[in-house]
Amino acid sequence: MKRVIYLFSLLLLIGCGNKPEKAVVAEVEPVVIEPRIEFGFPVDSLTRIEGTIQNGQSLGTLFNTLGANRQSIHQLSTIHDTIFNVRNLRANKPYYAYYSNDSLAILHHFVYIESPIEYVVFTLPDSLRAYRGKKEVRSELRTAQATINSSLWNAVVGAGLDIQLALKLSDIYAWNIDFFGLQAKDSFTIYYEELFVDSQSVGIGNIHAAIFTHAGKPYHAYYYAYDNKQGYWDEQGNSLKKAFLKAPLQFSRISSHFSYSRKHPVHKTVRAHTGIDYAAPAGTPVMSIGDGVVTERAYKGGGGNTVKVKHNGTYTTAYLHLSKFGPGITVGTHVKQGQVIGYVGSTGTSTGAHLDFRVWQNGQPINPLKLESPPVEPIPEIEQQAFDSVRQELHQRLLQ
Repeated sequence: MKRVIYLFSLLLLIGCGNKPEKAVVAEVEPVVIEPRIEFGFPVDSLTRIEGTIQNGQSLGTLFNTLGANRQSIHQLSTIHDTIFNVRNLRANKPYYAYYSNDSLAILHHFVYIESPIEYVVFTLPDSLRAYRGKKEVRSELRTAQATINSSLWNAVVGAGLDIQLALKLSDIYAWNIDFFGLQAKDSFTIYYEELFVDSQSVGIGNIHAAIFTHAGKPYHAYYYAYDNKQGYWDEQGNSLKKAFLKAPLQFSRISSHFSYSRKHPVHKTVRAHTGIDYAAPAGTPVMSIGDGVVTERAYKGGGGNTVKVKHNGTYTTAYLHLSKFGPGITVGTHVKQGQVIGYVGSTGTSTGAHLDFRVWQNGQPINPLKLESPPVEPIPEIEQQAFDSVRQELHQRLLQ
């Protein structure tokens, strides 16, 4: 509804002692006042109230409380699940109700806020219909840094940064840095996107560049895309991806190292432990460290639920004491690097939830922490000049 206001000025020019001259009419450009839009509909003539979904509250009950007509309440069952499953109303989620700004106060719109970005609009009162919408997300480029004293997680939180940065950094450097062996004074600097809806931060976008210093050595990461490939590369254009991940799970601690003379925590005898124990909460996803084929998937006595993966003619890995197996994991299954093959548990001979991770090279057990992993293909020569230009610009951003 546009309001157009025309303003006219009448200027009478009267000379000293002379008769008034002819009036001059000046026409001013019309001022157009745009309607105020919220969630895709005009709200100038509506009154809004805010509320929060209560425990056990159904959408029908809420509509009745808000004064919706009976027809609209009955039509809730006709809303297709692809738009909104009315049974999925979640407690503590905010909502807005819009009423006509008159004595009748008729409910015209109901907006359910699923997330800071997504919402569902129900229009009333004539015939109920619903549609999904998203708020505009904007990004701001930021640079941040932190020093690690205990863990990457604590360093990110201590620096007042979004915890998603810890997850993204662990993904970027999963092939190069053992996050269970971080040292005091390790540090990182990152250049990244933070996402906002209105003035509220809603998450982290892409990390464009990072330098992670571990044990005094800087590990560079620069995001670059060409053809149908994208990823992170070091300063020479080598891919940070390797054939094997550094560890099969995220954010835990090593509770027992590779040893040929460890005292068994249950049997109390000294025997070889040709693997690495990662203490982690039960149910933590366990990933295959590389592409391969599942050769065993069974309960294996003291090892409990075990998955063994043959990666190539040289390397085989095993994952023991799992609480359960990953979806679709059977003998003969081809798995990809990072695919969930099981979940941390305490099956078999075990004193608590942990993962016993083992590696064999040419049939002989080796220390998983010393596993050498070849990189994938580097930046091709034809792309090197373009990559160097992007890398130099990103590096300058890191130094700002």
